[in-house]
Amino acid sequence: MNAHGKVHKYGSNVDTDVIIPARYLNTADHKELASHCMEDIDKDFINKVADGDIMVAEENFGCGSSREHAPIAIKASGISCVIASTFARIFYRNAINIGLAILECDEAAKKISDGDEVSVDFDTGVITNVTKGETYQAEPFPEFIKDIISKGGLLNSIKA
Repeated sequence: MNAHGKVHKYGSNVDTDVIIPARYLNTADHKELASHCMEDIDKDFINKVADGDIMVAEENFGCGSSREHAPIAIKASGISCVIASTFARIFYRNAINIGLAILECDEAAKKISDGDEVSVDFDTGVITNVTKGETYQAEPFPEFIKDIISKGGLLNSIKA
């Protein structure tokens, strides 16, 4: 499993209300949620993001409520992976459950810049900043998490 794309970078304490504002939680349509992803912090995000892109943030990404809408909106927007120094625990679990790849790596979160081209090898945990010619080491996914993500989420991995 690998990811490769352009980085969309954010700071610390990006909460679920910023990822997907509560005013849009009356829909379960993933594409509709994606169309409002990050709009309160980055109005142009949805126009800049491309399939396969990577989101990078600093500490405590996904704090706030336990809504699954947040990782769903990110994944449906085309983001292939979120890298952060740390994640709120409930966001971390919700992301895995819906099949959104996420990695904790403080060095990568601090050194990667907005617009950098980055690739991720989930088997080894190596994050390569192609733009800067740097590599960072994250903890690779255990096999059961790779299985969940490759099948698009926990429910899909159970059905298989």
